[in-house]
Amino acid sequence: MHLSSAVSAVITGGASGLGEAAARLLASKGVKVALFDLNGTRGAAVASEIGGLFCEVNVTCEQSVTAGFEQARSAHGIERVLVNCAGTGNAIKTASRDKRTGLIRHFPLADFERIVQINLIGTFRCIAKSAAGMLAIAHVGDGDRGVIINTASIAAEDGQMGQAAYSASKAAIVGMTLPIARDLASEHIRVNSILPGLFATPLLAGTPEQVTTALGASVPHPRRLGAPEEFAHLVLAIIENGYLNGEDIRLDGALRMAGR
Repeated sequence: MHLSSAVSAVITGGASGLGEAAARLLASKGVKVALFDLNGTRGAAVASEIGGLFCEVNVTCEQSVTAGFEQARSAHGIERVLVNCAGTGNAIKTASRDKRTGLIRHFPLADFERIVQINLIGTFRCIAKSAAGMLAIAHVGDGDRGVIINTASIAAEDGQMGQAAYSASKAAIVGMTLPIARDLASEHIRVNSILPGLFATPLLAGTPEQVTTALGASVPHPRRLGAPEEFAHLVLAIIENGYLNGEDIRLDGALRMAGR
């Protein structure tokens, strides 16, 4: 897909981290960008800086997502690009014993469900609504009607201790990429997913410097955390490469996560 001011994009989780980096890069290419996020202050600031639109959206809420797409399309027209970056995580063992008290507990199911609702169902909700909108867009020849990019994680394949919910939600994104790409192939809509490794995002913002340094050193090459801009450049490459479809792409410096 050739990017220009005639193209609009929706980026979930676009107020910070990977989503923000993707939004900034696409806007620099002339794309009209709408940011879906819950962080109104940050989202509005980023949108103002890039000449985009902020839509306060909760991806776990059907009405909120519907309203977000209506707002974005009213301003920019139907999006040709959807980048799903909204997500979160937690770290809780399936079952564990408190070494001090001996108290035994299991993974709270409400916490498991929350991760799945945000990372998996929220992603699919936005895919389904965006794809339905894209069907109304014309295409030329074998060109794209639309491009959808999801954010999974290398935890989908290398989940660590305590990551049962997070890994399950991200593995499901990987698992649904090819079926959705096949669903939408006849409509000229491509679907791919990125599996980021260790990136310098707000999720690591509160981590002590020595910890983030050690995390970066665990990456084979380059021995550092990934930069959100590197994620954004892969997003751009996927959009522009019309033959790339139904793929799950690791972006991790050859890292394979250890058990803990």
